[in-house]
Amino acid sequence: MNKYELRAILLSASLMGIFLFAILYNVYARKIDVPTCIPYNASFQKAEIKEVDDLHYEVYIIAKMWTFDPGEIIIPPGSTVDFYLTSADVVHGFSIERKGVNLMAVPGAVNKVTVHFPDYGTYRIVCHEYCGIGHHNMMGKILVTNLTN
Repeated sequence: MNKYELRAILLSASLMGIFLFAILYNVYARKIDVPTCIPYNASFQKAEIKEVDDLHYEVYIIAKMWTFDPGEIIIPPGSTVDFYLTSADVVHGFSIERKGVNLMAVPGAVNKVTVHFPDYGTYRIVCHEYCGIGHHNMMGKILVTNLTN
């Protein structure tokens, strides 16, 4: 092995180490949740909000031309929400304002991410992937407020 091959191997190992450190740092130190891709289940064809317990919700979102279904999600402060996301037609983006959530809604696939909402507020959901002529109107929102029955 000559010196150039050794340098290439050391450089590659160093870059892989930096990449691994960056992933571990973001997951453990910054507490950034890594999205999960789960197998598509044919039963996931209906958008809904399920209350698992007092402060834990599951939200099944279907991205369609040019809307998110459900378009408005109302939860109490302190809630943890598991978002399950798929698309009914084309590839869409799913970004929650001020939460660092950035997912792709792909037909035939389901992406999952868990987000905690400790404070009151309104969080916009926008599509960040060009999905057609009405793309700029594709928005939703999460309202973190006291629930009224």
